[in-house]
Amino acid sequence: MSTTLTTAVSTSTGLEISALSVPETLDAPEAADFHAFVALNNAICLSDTGLDDFARSAEEMLPHWRESTDEVHLTLLAREAGAIVGAVTVSHATAEPTSAEFDLMVLPENWGRGIETALLAAAEAEVRALGRRVIQAWTLHRPDPDADTFVPKTGWGRATRTPHAQLLADDGFVLEQVERNSAFDLQADPSPIERMLADALAVAGDDYRLVEWTIPTPPALRSGYAWALSRMSTDAPSGDLEVDEEIWDADRIARRDARFVDGGQTVSVAAVEHVPTGTLAAFNELVIGADPTGVTHQYCTLVLKEHRGHRLGQIVKCANILRWRGIAPQSPRITTFNAEENRPMLDINEAMGFRPASYAGAWQKKLS
Repeated sequence: MSTTLTTAVSTSTGLEISALSVPETLDAPEAADFHAFVALNNAICLSDTGLDDFARSAEEMLPHWRESTDEVHLTLLAREAGAIVGAVTVSHATAEPTSAEFDLMVLPENWGRGIETALLAAAEAEVRALGRRVIQAWTLHRPDPDADTFVPKTGWGRATRTPHAQLLADDGFVLEQVERNSAFDLQADPSPIERMLADALAVAGDDYRLVEWTIPTPPALRSGYAWALSRMSTDAPSGDLEVDEEIWDADRIARRDARFVDGGQTVSVAAVEHVPTGTLAAFNELVIGADPTGVTHQYCTLVLKEHRGHRLGQIVKCANILRWRGIAPQSPRITTFNAEENRPMLDINEAMGFRPASYAGAWQKKLS
C-alpha cells in the first residue's frame, strides 16, 4: 500500500492531511477515526442524494479496508484543529494496472475553504505514486430537471452541476458516463415478477438452467463464477472509461465472499448455466447488511455478450427478487445503478417496476 502522503500540513490554512489507521477490530480504542470516517461517508451520500439508501456500517466496510490481496483502499483524513473535516479514499485493484479510483468526501458546510482542493491534490499524488496513468471518480446527483447539467461523452443522461462535479471538471476530469440509480419496491405484489420469470424461462428454453446460491459460493461453482464476474470488465457498458480486463479465479471469489461474510452481509446470487457448455451465461447479485429491515443493494448483473437475446437478464433479476423475498422479507426496496446507455437492462428494470431515484457521474482524467 502506498502512503506517500502520511502527513502534510498547510501553513496557510492549518489543514492537516494524514492516512487513516485501519483498526484490527471496531471496538479497539484506535477505531474512533474509522467510525468517524464511516459516518462522514454516510453523511455525504445522504447530502448528495437526499436518500439514506447508500449508508454502510463500519462492520460492512472494515473487511474491505483490512484485506488488501485483491484491492487496496487508502483513506486520507483532513483535520482542522484536530477535528475531521473531510476525507478521500484512493482505491486500486492489485491485478489490474491501469487506473485508480478516488472518493472525495467533504460536507457542504466545509466546502469552499480549500479542503476539497487539498484532498483532490493528495489523491492525485497517491495515484501518481502508484504509477497509475488514469484516475477516476464518481459523483452522486439528485434528480433536478431544472438544474444546469453536465452531459457525458456518451450523450446518455445528465449530471447536475454540483460543486463536486464542477471541481472535477475544472481540474481536467471528463464526464465519461452517467448511471441511473433506480429503486424497486420489495413489498409490492410479486405476481408481475412471477409472470415475467415464467415468460423469460419459456423463451430461453432447455439450453439454459437457473442456478441459485447464497454465498459462500459452493466450491464447484467458483471457477465458473470467476469467469462470469471477470466479464463485467469487458461486457458491461463503460463509455470511454479505461477499464482493465479483470483477472478472477476461484481463490479470488473465495476472498471476496469472505469479505462479505466477515462484514455481516448476506448475498444471494441467481445465475443461468448454459447447459451444453456448462458455463455461467448470466448472473445477478443482491446484498443486504446485518439489519434485516435495511435497503437491499443490487451489485453486479451481467449477461455475457455471446448469450444475449434469450432474456437471461430478465431471468436472473426476476428469480433473485423472488428468492430474496424469502431471505430478507423485511427489506423495503432494492437500489441499483445502470449506465444510461444500457437500454436493454433499463428496459427490463422499468418493466419490472424499478423507478429512477438518483444519478451518478463517472469522471476520468489521464495523467501525463
